[in-house]
Amino acid sequence: MAPSSDMETFGKVLASSKSLAILAGAGLSAASGIPTYRGAGGLWRTHDAMSLATPEAFEDNPSLVWKFYHERREKAITALPNAAHKALASLYLPMTLSRVAPSLDPSECPNPLFITQNVDSLSLRVLSESSLNLPEAIQAIARESLLEMHGSLFRLRCTECERDYRDYSSPLSEILAEATERHSESGEDVEVPVDKLPRCGDGHPDSCGGLLRPGVVWFGEVPEHLDQISNKLDHCDLLLIVGTSSTVYPAAGFADIVKGKGGKTAVFNLERSSGDRRADFLFIGPCEETLPQALGIAV
Repeated sequence: MAPSSDMETFGKVLASSKSLAILAGAGLSAASGIPTYRGAGGLWRTHDAMSLATPEAFEDNPSLVWKFYHERREKAITALPNAAHKALASLYLPMTLSRVAPSLDPSECPNPLFITQNVDSLSLRVLSESSLNLPEAIQAIARESLLEMHGSLFRLRCTECERDYRDYSSPLSEILAEATERHSESGEDVEVPVDKLPRCGDGHPDSCGGLLRPGVVWFGEVPEHLDQISNKLDHCDLLLIVGTSSTVYPAAGFADIVKGKGGKTAVFNLERSSGDRRADFLFIGPCEETLPQALGIAV
C-alpha cells in the first residue's frame, strides 16, 4: 500500500502514540545552509569520503582532514536553526506535547527520543533560543533525550588521553582558518604542520598536549548511543523520519525495527528515496514547512 500524505490522519496516529521517537538526517538542516551528503550538491558528491572521514585518513593526513572539518565547523557555527528544528524542540514543552501527543505513556518515556545523525549540533543549540523560551529544566530534559549518534563538529577528542569535550570557539585555530580561507579564495592547498593542529590543552589546563581530532563518528567507527536507541525502538510505536534518505546503516534499519514490532513510520523528505517503502505516511517537500504543519506547531 502506498504511504498516506493525509495530515489529518497522521495527526490522529500521533495523538494516539504511546512511545514516540524521531530520527533526523542532513535534510533537517538543509534550510539552515548546511550541505547534505548524497543529494544534489552533497558533500560526498564533491569530496572523497574515504580521504576525509575515516580514522585511516586522519592518520595519513591530519592536516587535510582538519581543514575539511574546520571549514564545516565554521559554516555550522554561523548557521541558524530553521523552523523544523524549532518545531521538534517545541515538543519538549509539556503544554505542546500534551496537545500534539496526549497519549504518550509517562511510565515508558514521557518525552520523545530524538536521534540525530547530524553533526552540526543545531538541534542542541536551538534549545537555548530565546524565541522558544524553553525553561532551563525543560532544556536539560531535552538535552538528555537528544542523541547525536554521529558525534558533533563541536566535540574534540584527544588521540592520546581520549579526553572528550565541547568547544564552540570560532575559529578553533587561526592557522586552520587562514589555510581554509586561502583555499577558498585561490584554491591554494596550504599544508598545516601537525604540531600546529589543535592540541589537547589549548586553553584547557591539566591536559596532555596530544593531537586532537574532530569528535565525529567516521566511516568504520561505531555510532554512539546504540544501546539506548535499541531499547527505545523496542517500544516505539511511531517513528518520525526527518530529512534522511535511510541509506546508511544502522540508522537505515531503524524503520524496519519499529515496523517489525507493529509500529508506524512517517517520513518527511524533500524528495523521494528508497526508504519510502517503509513509510506509513510520506510528506514530500521542505521539512521546515511540512513538519511544523503536520505537528500543528506554529514557529
